Amino acid sequence: MSAPPALVVFSHLRWGFVLQRPQHLLTRLAGRWRVFFVEEPVPTEGKAFIEVRVVGPHLSVLVPHTPVAMPGFHDDQLAVLQPLVAAWMAAENVRHPVVWLYTPMALPLVQPLDPSCVVYDCMDELSAFKGAPKQLRQRETALMKRAAVVFTGGPSLFDAKRHLHPSVHCIPSSVDARHYAPASLREDSDEHQAVQALQGGIPGPRIGYFGVIDERLDLSLVERVADHNPAWQVVMVGPVVKIDPASLPRRANIHWLGMQGYERLPYFLAGWDVAMMPFALNEATRFISPTKTLEYMAGGKPVVSTGVKDVITLYGSAVEVAHSPEQFVSACERLLAATAEEQAARALEMDALVAASSWDRSARSIDSLMSASHEAALLAREEEPSASTLADAEPRYAVAAARP
Repeated sequence: MSAPPALVVFSHLRWGFVLQRPQHLLTRLAGRWRVFFVEEPVPTEGKAFIEVRVVGPHLSVLVPHTPVAMPGFHDDQLAVLQPLVAAWMAAENVRHPVVWLYTPMALPLVQPLDPSCVVYDCMDELSAFKGAPKQLRQRETALMKRAAVVFTGGPSLFDAKRHLHPSVHCIPSSVDARHYAPASLREDSDEHQAVQALQGGIPGPRIGYFGVIDERLDLSLVERVADHNPAWQVVMVGPVVKIDPASLPRRANIHWLGMQGYERLPYFLAGWDVAMMPFALNEATRFISPTKTLEYMAGGKPVVSTGVKDVITLYGSAVEVAHSPEQFVSACERLLAATAEEQAARALEMDALVAASSWDRSARSIDSLMSASHEAALLAREEEPSASTLADAEPRYAVAAARP
């Protein structure tokens, strides 16, 4: 049996960071593909090398270690990364892979791999993020010309990119509903015990958030929720990134519990009364499509969010959307005071949205589109005349053309 085709992925996100779209999709594609997930380089002294971690069947994480100080897929890294990655792939007999990019900054690493085709999974508008490289927009323009197919993480990004490429497909963030379903939780599990140790002593009602804590969050709104009612307990779960931890609001009823594993998240969620998404409305959040919306709903928790466009478009029928701090705290009050009938009606709406979305279905859609591009590209390679055929054809054509 022949080996599965190769899929080489360049990502700005670490595999071991918060479990997000890349991990959900690629773990499901592994097996149909041999997946090589290439992270941004980390600094080292001495000779450059690639650290390899096998994280699953047909799924390896590659971490380049280079003596170059500049972060990410910076231009200064390219002279080291290009031969390093290309040589490793050649040693593994990776030929004509599909190359999948999460960041346009990795585009210069593509050509040495001689890919069958290029895929761009645009999960965020990275150029709007804090500290984005100045070359990112220009490089994305080049990537759009090079890619065979483009995926977007939500409808806002789809609307922004759909006119820039002939094959753009909206694949919104999905959910593993079984992972978050209350019926799947076990009180005798290590996860339950760990979460109880962190959260069990916090009284209710609890209003919670899990996810990355960065410039996309409105920390003043978090503070406002806590100050509105000192009896409310605000639980914040997630790593603090790109902002000073000293800037986090400190109150007796705000609990910063740090980064937690994916397996623990449903247990945190189960202990909350309301789940919240206190996103700031700025350039960094203009195109976001938060994965946690469906995760909260799969856990059966009512959700209040600021006016993020994709949340309104995709989930506005089930989520309380607030357009001011006053509306946000009022929405929390309504959800905490909801009657059994109101809770049941909302649960039906949330269940319908969750049932319509799954990472399995999203991965199948991506696999179908990507496979078609890969196979068409390989077929085109086979049909291209070889150099020797062209050399033979040219004289015969010239002789024939010269006949009277």
